[in-house]
Amino acid sequence: MPTFRIREAADLLGVSDDTVRRWADSGRIATTTDASGRAAVDGAELARFAQELAREAAPPPGDLSAASVRNRFTGLVTRVVKDTVMAQVEIQVGPHRVVSLLSREAVDELGLEPGVLAVAAVKATNVSVEIPRSR
Repeated sequence: MPTFRIREAADLLGVSDDTVRRWADSGRIATTTDASGRAAVDGAELARFAQELAREAAPPPGDLSAASVRNRFTGLVTRVVKDTVMAQVEIQVGPHRVVSLLSREAVDELGLEPGVLAVAAVKATNVSVEIPRSR
């Protein structure tokens, strides 16, 4: 299972390393020690925590102010469901959940499992842009 140093975890969560350390000190996110003896966060724990933050940060439906996205989203795999031919992969990208359907073979070759860092590359013919209400 991959681990992420505090700085890497902070970058993925969009916060400072001091914030991650405070969360760890308060018990909000569990830490471990990496091979170098430095504080780190297990990938699966980081994925779980990213989902928790996303739930807290998500605007209520119909409460958008402005939104637009680029085509590549770096995040953490939070869930993988495989059958004999196909697989569903969920990636938490900040407060956004990206879901992809792909072949089981591709998932196995990429080694996708909860806690793995991944990039969702999106190509769509229809993109909606919404503006949320002011808070």
